[in-house]
Amino acid sequence: MKKLLTVWLAAAALGFSVASPGVFAQETPAAPATEATETIAAPVEAAPAVEPAAPAPMAAEAAPAEAAAPAVEQTVNKGDITWMMVATILVIFMTIPGLALFYGGLVRAKNMLSVLMQVMSVFCLIVVLWAVYGYSLTFGGGDNPFVGNFSKLFLSGVTPDSLSATFTEGVMIPEFIFIAFQSTFAAITCALIVGAFAERIKFSAVLLFCAIWFTFSYIPIAHMVWDAAGFIFADGAIDFAGGTVVHINAAVAGLVGAYMIGKRVGYGKEAMTPHSLTLTMVGASMLWVGWFGFNAGSNLEANGGTTLAFINTLLATAAATLSWAAAEALLKGKASMLGAASGAVGGLVAITPACGTIGPMGALILGLMAGPICLWGVTGLKKMLGADDALDVFGVHGVGGILGAIMVGVLSAPSLGGTMGDDFVIGSQVLVQLKGVVITIVWSGIVAAISFKLVDLIVGLRVSEDAEREGLDITSHGETAYSK
Repeated sequence: MKKLLTVWLAAAALGFSVASPGVFAQETPAAPATEATETIAAPVEAAPAVEPAAPAPMAAEAAPAEAAAPAVEQTVNKGDITWMMVATILVIFMTIPGLALFYGGLVRAKNMLSVLMQVMSVFCLIVVLWAVYGYSLTFGGGDNPFVGNFSKLFLSGVTPDSLSATFTEGVMIPEFIFIAFQSTFAAITCALIVGAFAERIKFSAVLLFCAIWFTFSYIPIAHMVWDAAGFIFADGAIDFAGGTVVHINAAVAGLVGAYMIGKRVGYGKEAMTPHSLTLTMVGASMLWVGWFGFNAGSNLEANGGTTLAFINTLLATAAATLSWAAAEALLKGKASMLGAASGAVGGLVAITPACGTIGPMGALILGLMAGPICLWGVTGLKKMLGADDALDVFGVHGVGGILGAIMVGVLSAPSLGGTMGDDFVIGSQVLVQLKGVVITIVWSGIVAAISFKLVDLIVGLRVSEDAEREGLDITSHGETAYSK
């Protein structure tokens, strides 16, 4: 009963009607209000669980329990199932239409549809590949520290009765919803990359690159960070919802692409201002709403830990929006809507790896840091790097992701309001976090460079100069976003 109430409150904060039928499982009036009405004993053949204390979404399998340890009854809670379905839908919403509109508003009008098409198509492609082999190679089991195995290729052996572990011993969720939830993480990671080389890449090149990079970068990094056998996981790194796996991973790939594809025609000489900050603001708002599923859903249950990730996502984002706007006002004399929207995204990125292990005041501190630091990432750092990162993927997702991944090693300390144990040591944890960041940067960068080179050899990376000047909406897709 308590877990259903937690889900109800979380969804109400996101704007669901309390009277809306179908959003939550309904209890029959005659049923007694006991925990027994909300839990279902797992079948004997249910998949074994992973270690429940891991600091990130985990695989469905784990080492067998000690022979002497008493058996723990595995149960499935209807509230957890409901919340995970809602969280999965929210992550889809933050990608389509959230990310698509955020990116679409930032490009010129002649390229609006091309960005929408790239984001939507990449999302769909990766969801399919995840079911075919991505899930198996990430969470399929085995003891390889870098990749899983082929035991669940094409979701072999997964049924409605198969279970995945949560962070509470004995509490499980259906494996199908875990697979769906994780597929959205893989998909949005690849979709984030397209912002770095928007307005000049071939559509076929986008799809081919994402398929290759997903296979050889996203899958290994996700396995290393989130699977119990993973190399980075075993080192003790904390990445609750994807600071390294999603944001740094994608940002580095985008930066490499910006270098290898080259600058847009007229870059630095012609005005390339966003064509619709209205749509960008709408997209940023959708991202914020969907991010509650991204972060709070990563707890895999509907309990107090979920609410911690939820409130941290709220506070850090609000603080980052204000701090970016304040820094921009001090530097440029005016606070812009584009800056506020970018600050919100920067705060969302920074809190992602830390949302489950730091306290609310730590989230405020991290958000206040993220605003001006990400502002520097899209201004000073961007000039230093010299790449045409069209939509500032590295400046926001890379810089914000690195900030969050490192600061989680500080703010997770109990003395600073974090939730880690008394044996938590800031210095050693920061070193572990730095190691994870460096591995992600190097791995993603190398895979991206090879992937782009292969794509260039196979289909070519860039459209012609004439096609770029006319706009990718017409030349790549034969339609326009706006009628004249």
